[in-house]
Amino acid sequence: MTEDLRLKRKYTLRAHDRQMVFTKKPFESSIHVLTKAFIWALYLPEYPRLAVEAPVGDRYKPDLVQFDDNGEPIFWGEAGQVSLKKMRALVRRFKSTHLVFAKWHMKLDPFRKILKNEIVSICRSAPVDLISIPDDSDERFIGRDGVIRIKFKDVHHVRCSSNSHQCAVPTSPLNGPTISFVIHPP
Repeated sequence: MTEDLRLKRKYTLRAHDRQMVFTKKPFESSIHVLTKAFIWALYLPEYPRLAVEAPVGDRYKPDLVQFDDNGEPIFWGEAGQVSLKKMRALVRRFKSTHLVFAKWHMKLDPFRKILKNEIVSICRSAPVDLISIPDDSDERFIGRDGVIRIKFKDVHHVRCSSNSHQCAVPTSPLNGPTISFVIHPP
C-alpha cells in the first residue's frame, strides 16, 4: 500500500464502488485498522450498510456493524485480539447476528475449538465466521489506487454454526447460515 493512501492516522480505502475512511486511534496498530478494512471489503457485498465502530447499546462495541431496520445488529465484525470473555458473550447474546472474528496471519484451529465448545449448547440462527488474513495482504490486496481487491478464496475462512459440529468443505463461503463447521483454506 502506498504512503499517499496513508495519512498520519487515516486510511482512505475503496471496495465494491464504495469508499470508507478508517481512522487509526493512538492505541491501535496499523494491522488492526487494515484487518477492519479487509473485513469491510469481504462482507460489503452481503452487508452494504456496514459501519465502522458504531455503538450498539451494549458494553461491547464492534469494529464493524450493520443494523437491521429495527436498529438491531445483523452483522458484527471484530478485528484482531478479542478476549475469550468477549467472544463468549457475543456468541451467547447476539444469537441472530452474523459474527466475524478476523485475525492477522494466525492459525484458526484453536479459535474454532473454543467456538465449538461455546456453541454446542446454544441455538444460533446466524453463523460465526473465523478469518485469518494473510501476512502480506496489505501489499497483495490493496492497490496503489486504494482499492481493496480481496475475496474469500484469498483468506483462510471457517464458518461455524450451532446446528451441527462437523467439518465440511463449502461450495460457497457466503451461502447463508450453515449447519456445520466449514473450513475454507486459501
